[in-house]
Amino acid sequence: MFTIIESIKEGGAFGKLLILSLEDNEEHIINNILSCLNEETEVLRQQIVNKRKLIFDGLRIDEHKRIVVREDNEIELTYTEFEILLLLAQNAGIVFSKEQIYNRVWKEPYFGNYNIVMSHIRNIREKIEDNPSKPIYIQTVWGVGYRFNKNLSSGL
Repeated sequence: MFTIIESIKEGGAFGKLLILSLEDNEEHIINNILSCLNEETEVLRQQIVNKRKLIFDGLRIDEHKRIVVREDNEIELTYTEFEILLLLAQNAGIVFSKEQIYNRVWKEPYFGNYNIVMSHIRNIREKIEDNPSKPIYIQTVWGVGYRFNKNLSSGL
């Protein structure tokens, strides 16, 4: 019985399971099933936790704890700065216009001057970059918008 459960678990199959066993001891059968399920649950939990942590060269972003660490120093970001950085880092290499950033972070359409987005990007760069005028993390795509440097990714 245990080998059947193990092979189903390894294959990533989820759904109904029919168990045939020569065991007479129901408690032993149930314990084997629960053991397999607990292991799978722990693996899934770890995968979820790891997806919430983004790791780049010299920069770690923990979505769950809302912490940004640069070279072992925690960086203090405002709520909006963190949301912008997280959006770009989760989508490394994808270019977002100022309008797209505003709509996603503020969760409302904006019909005006997008200087507020540029201002937040500048503030983020000052906090996470060695040289904000020559950024390596958040790159400007002239005439289009901003993207997070996908070449720095080591944890995705």
